[in-house]
Parts: sequence; structure tokens; C-alpha cells
Amino acid sequence: MQTVKLGSVEIGSGSPPYIIAEVGSNHNGDMNLCRQLIDAAAEAGANAVKFQSWTDKSLIAEEEYDRNTDYSDKKKHFGSLREMVTAYQLTSDQHVQAHAQCIEQGIAFCSTPFSHEEVDLLDSLDVPFFKIASMDVVHLPLLRYVARKNRPVVISTGMATLGEIEQAVGTVRAEGNDQIVLLHCISIYPPEYETIHLRNMETLQRAFDCPVGFSDHTMGTAIPLAAIALGACMIEKHFTLDQDMAGWDHAISATPEQMRTIVREGKNIVTALGSSRRIVSDTEMEKRKKFRRSLVARQALSKGHVLSEGDFDAKRPGTGVAPDQLQYVVGRTLARDLAEDQVLRWSHLL
Repeated sequence: MQTVKLGSVEIGSGSPPYIIAEVGSNHNGDMNLCRQLIDAAAEAGANAVKFQSWTDKSLIAEEEYDRNTDYSDKKKHFGSLREMVTAYQLTSDQHVQAHAQCIEQGIAFCSTPFSHEEVDLLDSLDVPFFKIASMDVVHLPLLRYVARKNRPVVISTGMATLGEIEQAVGTVRAEGNDQIVLLHCISIYPPEYETIHLRNMETLQRAFDCPVGFSDHTMGTAIPLAAIALGACMIEKHFTLDQDMAGWDHAISATPEQMRTIVREGKNIVTALGSSRRIVSDTEMEKRKKFRRSLVARQALSKGHVLSEGDFDAKRPGTGVAPDQLQYVVGRTLARDLAEDQVLRWSHLL
């Protein structure tokens, strides 16, 4: 499987998982909150902070605005769809501010564009990759435009059939861009466990021979960590300072402590996965001396005694003749006396 370089970080088989703190719209249109989220994500150890780059004109048609003028869930929706989209959009200048804050904190800035203009804006900010939202797997003109920028392309696959994913990957590759990362994703917030199918990551990797990760919408840390254990090279997880905060995605987002857990334990999982080759470490070899058993005399035995199987029991420590060597002891003659319960060593035998 090929690897893909995101800025200075190479991802793929054997590398630590690349962790994206997905701020999305969790800044709630407040740049002070946005800066706090960037700082917290950097402190938690995430590799990147991701935003969503759209305007009230680039993503939603008038008839969709007209259909969504009021919501019953006032905590998640403070007003009409138009009011929320307008409040939550990041201006070009706010993109620049967020990018500068990321540089200051030593964390990568990235975003999901939804139009050519937003692709150009992110390209001017030298993002390490472009993220394609699940909804745009079939937006082939956008995929072509992004691919021509010749930066890595990370594609979420929620709601997409295997054929649609194949079409998206083929579209990017047709533009001469083979720097593709696929993210298995379930576009439900949060999904039921039985709908997640993490083994789909293996299917995607086999089908498209590219690094595969997981874009997570579950609650907590268990499922993204399970994804890492199954080989996910990237985890994208919504991120908030407070899950009780008003807004679209705070309730299903990771807190700073949960993000720290994903980062820390994700690295530990990759280290623990290790090699498929059977290895007994030097430390374990040393442990044998204490934990394995040796042949010991059941009773006192005299020099010249011809040994039989019934002469021995097996007890700790493992510094003498091992029990699996008994066949090479039976029939041998003692070169010296052996006390009851004494560990047998090869030097005791003629």
C-alpha cells in the first residue's frame, strides 16, 4: 500500500494515526472560541484542526432555505437555516486568522471546500491537503478542480456506494493526482453501532490500494480507537470545548480530554500492533528464569543412580533442565548426590 505525505507527516501502513480535530462549525461564528478550539486541539496532540469553508451562497439553494425556517430543537438550531449558515460561515479574513493561529500553535490548518473559490482560498493558505465531504463524493467537477491543485485529497465516503467511491477515486487519479486517502464514514450523528461496519476499511484498502482512515460520528473514544486497531491511518473526530454548548455538532464531538485519549492511545495501539512475525523479547527471555519450571528431585537421589521419569517433579525457577528435556534425562546416571527438591542441572549428569 502506498503512503501519502500530508505536509511533513507521512501516513500509511505502520505510521502513527493522523488525528484531525474537526472543528467544522463548532466555533459558532465566534473567533475567540475558534482560537480556543485551535489551542485546545494542539494541546491535546492532534495533528490538524479542520474547518469547513462555505458561504451562505456556495452551499445551499434558496428552496432549501425556504424549507428550513424553523426548528423544534432550539439548542441545536438557534434560528432559521439561513440565519445559522450566515452566522457560522468563516470569511476569508477569518480563514487567515485561524490559519495564523494554527501556525502559532504548531498544528496543521485544513478545511473542507465547497466551491472553486474556497478551493483557491485554501490553496493560497498552503493547506497540507484538501478534505472532500461525504456529500461531494459525486460532485465530479469539484473533485477535478481539487485534484488539479496537486495536493493530497482526503475523501469521506459516507452515504456512498462502492461504485460511487470508485468513480470519485478514478476522477482524482485521471487528473494525475494519486495522493488519495479514503475515510470510511457513516453520515449519521451519531450512528447505531450495528451500522458502522469498521471492516469496510479493509474493503476500501483492498479495492483502491490507498491509505484508509475513519471519519467518526460516534460518541466517546471506543470506536475511533477500534478503527485504529483495525488499521485506520487517519481519524477525523468532531471537536468541542463543551458538549453541552449550543450549536450543530457539539453534542457528538470529542472534548479535549477525549481527544487526548484518542491521540495517546492511538499511538500506543499502533506500537502494540507491531509485527506479524513471532518475536520473544529479551525481557521475556529473562522472565523465563523466574516463571518457567525446572526438573526437581522428588526425593534425595544418590550419585550413580540411573534416572527414571518418576524421579522428577517440575517447579520454579526455570534455571535448570526444562521439563520438555525430560526424555534426554531418563536413563542417564547421576554424577553427584541430588537433594530432595533440588533443581536438576546438566552438570549433575554423567
